Amino acid sequence: MKSISEARQDIEKIDEKIVTLLAERQRCAATIGANKALEGKNVFVPEREEELLRKLEKIAAGLKIPHANIRAIFREIISASVALQMQRPVAYLGPAGTFTHQAARKSFGASVILQPKRTLAEIFEDVERGNAAYGIVPVENSTAGAVAGTLDMLAETDLTIIAQIELPIEQCLISSGTRDTIKRVLSKDIALEQCSEWLMHNLPKADLVPADSTAAAVEAAANDPATAAIASSVAAEIRDLPVIERGIQNRGINITRFLVVGKYPNPPCTICEEKTSIVIFVKNEPGALLRALAPFADRGISISRIESRPSRSNAWEYLFFIDFIGSWGDEKVRSAIAELSHIAVSVKHLGSYPNT
Repeated sequence: MKSISEARQDIEKIDEKIVTLLAERQRCAATIGANKALEGKNVFVPEREEELLRKLEKIAAGLKIPHANIRAIFREIISASVALQMQRPVAYLGPAGTFTHQAARKSFGASVILQPKRTLAEIFEDVERGNAAYGIVPVENSTAGAVAGTLDMLAETDLTIIAQIELPIEQCLISSGTRDTIKRVLSKDIALEQCSEWLMHNLPKADLVPADSTAAAVEAAANDPATAAIASSVAAEIRDLPVIERGIQNRGINITRFLVVGKYPNPPCTICEEKTSIVIFVKNEPGALLRALAPFADRGISISRIESRPSRSNAWEYLFFIDFIGSWGDEKVRSAIAELSHIAVSVKHLGSYPNT
């Protein structure tokens, strides 16, 4: 058996080889990025990343390296390559420490530049104008439901959905004071709703005040012991504030779904199931929605979500947001959309992306 000193010398030699190979990998990534720029293709292609990670996991299995380790290591290696190719930041609902920030880190890794924005509208506008390469926006929560602002922006802009991220949410009560000193609780409106039962039983007299974001609520609570925030433990750690109570959400399983939006779609995923999102407008008449859903049922296409929103153009007219399993290019989907186009007043494709 080698001594510790000898083993460390071996590790140093291996590390030198790894760094050399990483530099070579970065050169290849730069070449790919230059070609993508010339061809107008997306830098961020989650289905390609997933394909690569699955291949690496198969290799790792034979070497008895845990899959989780391989994913964690290569997630950051891929992030460095994407950052090299990406000339603009990724916009997210800030400030730092929001759940949207965490979703952005989960999707893009630590190397890509992430830029916080105050509102959803700013995110969409920055991506549309080319100031940001992509945007990360929340779209629905398993407890509180849809994020109306995101749905409205999807309907009104030309951006496309290219990926989704599901993030388990643990809401925490954060304050420099104690339960006895807290008179008001700040957070994003959807977070206050997610924690309504705990707040009703534990802080029934506290004023509930909506904030621009969960992280902004933590900032407001930083120097006031009478104010508490509902946010992630990461937001509390960033601002060095104590967590008074963890896991105060109404339901133990609390997941928020986020979307990555960009200007251009990605090619269909060949190794995974895809989900497609559309928004339709139907006439305000009996049976209109039933007729609009029939083309999917007739072809065995599973609808995973349907949500209505006011059209914002005429009173008492509604848009319907529909997610279904299948790619926009699938034969059954094309047939269903063709039939739907004769039934609905309008049909807008919001994007097809890996259903992971």
